[in-house]
Amino acid sequence: MKIILREDVDNLGKSGQLVEVRNGYGRNFLLPRGMAVLASEKNLRHLEHERTVIAAKQAKLKAGAMEIAGKIVQAKVQIKRKVGEQDKLFGSVTTLDIADALAGQGIKLDRRQIHLGEPIKTTGTFEVVVKLHSEVPAKVKVEVVAEA
Repeated sequence: MKIILREDVDNLGKSGQLVEVRNGYGRNFLLPRGMAVLASEKNLRHLEHERTVIAAKQAKLKAGAMEIAGKIVQAKVQIKRKVGEQDKLFGSVTTLDIADALAGQGIKLDRRQIHLGEPIKTTGTFEVVVKLHSEVPAKVKVEVVAEA
């Protein structure tokens, strides 16, 4: 099935690209969510016009992401947790905790933009990657301290 992407899709392509996908993926996932349209002759002609609109939209999104990245790099996140022996946490620090701490500093993010390999389970300072845009990653320093 040939489709035209309306949004960037990880591991598939960028918006405005003509790609071929399996029927089920296109019909059941991409088309109902408005992430793509069928590659008919009418849509292909319309795509040429849309490319300029999409390029402007992408530039605006990237500029917004770079602005937020500047704020994130300057932000210092400190999360207090109860600890046991050898500075191990009771529980863990997850992406939701980091997103809440950043929201407290005026930086609103979706927790899915924050990428942790695995939850933080010890005290210390960690660098966490925040993927704001496909071309704009940022790193935030997260300090996990023992609760007094």
